[in-house]
Amino acid sequence: MAKNVGVLAMDIYFPPTCVQQEALEAHDGASKGKYTIGLGQDCMAFCTEVEDVISMSLTAVSSLLEKYNIDPKQIGRLEVGSETVIDKSKSIKTFLMQIFEKYGNTDIEGVDSTNACYGGTAALLNCVNWVESTSWDGRYGLVVCTDSAVYAEGPARPTGGAAAIAMLIGPDAPVSFESKYRGSHMSHVYDFYKPDLASEYPVVDGKLSQTCYLMALDACYKHFCTKYEKFEGSQFSLFDADYVVFHSPYNKLVQKSFARLLFNDFLRNASSVDEADKEKLSPFLNLTGDESYTNRDLEKMSQQVAKPLYDVKVQPTTLIPKQVGNMYTASLYAALASVIHNKHSELAGKRVIMFSYGSGLTATMFSLKLHEGQHPFTLSNIATVMNVRGKLKARQEFPPEKFVETLKLMEHRYGAKDFVTSKDCTLLAPGTYYLTEVDSMYRRFYAQKPGDGISENGSIANGQIQWKTVKSQ
Repeated sequence: MAKNVGVLAMDIYFPPTCVQQEALEAHDGASKGKYTIGLGQDCMAFCTEVEDVISMSLTAVSSLLEKYNIDPKQIGRLEVGSETVIDKSKSIKTFLMQIFEKYGNTDIEGVDSTNACYGGTAALLNCVNWVESTSWDGRYGLVVCTDSAVYAEGPARPTGGAAAIAMLIGPDAPVSFESKYRGSHMSHVYDFYKPDLASEYPVVDGKLSQTCYLMALDACYKHFCTKYEKFEGSQFSLFDADYVVFHSPYNKLVQKSFARLLFNDFLRNASSVDEADKEKLSPFLNLTGDESYTNRDLEKMSQQVAKPLYDVKVQPTTLIPKQVGNMYTASLYAALASVIHNKHSELAGKRVIMFSYGSGLTATMFSLKLHEGQHPFTLSNIATVMNVRGKLKARQEFPPEKFVETLKLMEHRYGAKDFVTSKDCTLLAPGTYYLTEVDSMYRRFYAQKPGDGISENGSIANGQIQWKTVKSQ
């Protein structure tokens, strides 16, 4: 059996185009601080007409393989998590196969997983379970989380974002799963869904969705704690986790969620908080579950009590989600990338608790144990390869007017055929893939921006990328 299975390597890609939330507040006529304080967001990435979930995936996968010098023939399973529907039948995974086909590797299991923001976690658990199973053939698994989150004009629009994350899965990983500690909660709810296949925009019940998120968090935490206590013989509390990473539709919900976990600890064992905090939380002891989800006084007080712990255990995870926005399936793993970026030199031996939520609804809480690892699969190398600071710094801020104009074009183009994009890749980094055309048969064509030693770009034939990319000597 493979031991310490988990994430060996990661890379993240997000569009270089973004809009500042403060500028968007002013443009939308919203009260000052509504998006920055009310939602807790700083900036939002978005795709222009030359980028989509497939181009972002191609970029993330090719970048990870190249930077870690991974032979594409060594990938045995490839799973994609996404809720951004490009085709109702053809998986995003099949587009990515073009990277592997040119090396003669078509023996790769796995397809796409879809359920709102949970698809990436389903893909990851599938890959981890495969490596841990008797079906494993000794090769690496590869997980891709890719989404472009866009909303119709209105209060939900500032909660958009876009990114792709690629994760290499195998044994002896610096980010390994504590697979026995995993709690899930699945239920049937209409809180956020996309029934209109002619539109990229979802139907959202924001208030219900927030309550569903917190209910799922409670249920997952209860199951997680039960399993931990069964194997460890001691009660679990937040003090047993060094970092807590949440799926982040917007940062304010992350703040509320961590406070909710602390309140759960208090309900299970009042001595988990000091006397002063006990006094502050005691008035809420007799609330029913339903009442506790809507009680504003509890919400404020629990956040106040939780803040010192939040600053240590959660704040380091929030950088990319606050700067890029809601990346749907990639959000949770962008938060994990944030803590590796911020704290990689001091993470060895630490435990990270992850909470994944997808509307509709599906949710899982699971545990990761971090180790420094062996080069090139080390925490410090993951941080170096991702180059989060460099990617954030290289972005181009768009005025809100240009952002709105871009979304109108994308809305018009959604599900369309027979068009050519501007092919303007000025803002894209060398090696980035971009959309060039959708033909009369809806076939999508992509090219790679040359540079960084790439001397020739790909050409297009028969609805596929013909990569004749040659490294200059």
